[in-house]
Amino acid sequence: MSRLISLASGTLPEFGPVDVVHAAAQAGFGGSGIWFDAATWTEQTTSAVADAFAQTGLQPLEIEVIAVEPGPLDPDHERLLESGARIGASECIVVSSDPDVGAFTQRFAELCEIGERVGVNVCLEFLPIYKVSDLPTALSILTAVDHPRARLLLDPLHVARAGASLDEIRAIPAELLSFAQFCDAPAELPGERTFQSLLSEAVDGRLNPGRGGLPLRELLEILGPDLPLSLELRSKALREQFPDAAARARNVFDDTMAFLA
Repeated sequence: MSRLISLASGTLPEFGPVDVVHAAAQAGFGGSGIWFDAATWTEQTTSAVADAFAQTGLQPLEIEVIAVEPGPLDPDHERLLESGARIGASECIVVSSDPDVGAFTQRFAELCEIGERVGVNVCLEFLPIYKVSDLPTALSILTAVDHPRARLLLDPLHVARAGASLDEIRAIPAELLSFAQFCDAPAELPGERTFQSLLSEAVDGRLNPGRGGLPLRELLEILGPDLPLSLELRSKALREQFPDAAARARNVFDDTMAFLA
């Protein structure tokens, strides 16, 4: 299989970035994503994470997350992109908390300029719990920005809950996709659809590939065999069942490989 199978940091949210890299390596993943905590990330963190990738031979994939708020660009967002470049990440994830789509579009364009300078793709993620909540809005922003570093990030859970169809996914220009997140979930949101139920599912209710009802095989056929996958398994059940980072990562990896096989 030529596809990179990587571990998203959200699968191990209570662990630091160095621990995430080592857990991913022990589990058999080929790459890892990194969570950038602006309050604790230092030059020493950058060096330690870069060393962890060098020691394990894993491929750095994404660094996250740039959450754009109303107002001018946060200096920590530039710091995230620069740190991502220094550890070798090729992608960063951006979400929007700004209700002004025009203002966010300008901020996103500024992030793309920084991404061009440091060599990191800027990937816009749409999800119902943020202001860029659906695929048409995300695509309109990417069209308006029209930057070579601008990308779209697909997450099967958010694709389903935002109501994006497989035909709409097929129509996405291939050049907008540089990696995708991957997980499973029930085909329909359990219970009443509220902000809290969507948030709870996103951070606590994901399922390993093949354990739910999302159309993952159809989605993979659209995405093609080479697009890297970042396994984001934010799951309260997994955290409780596998408190050890490497054991949790291995469970996710084993289920994923069984599904892909």
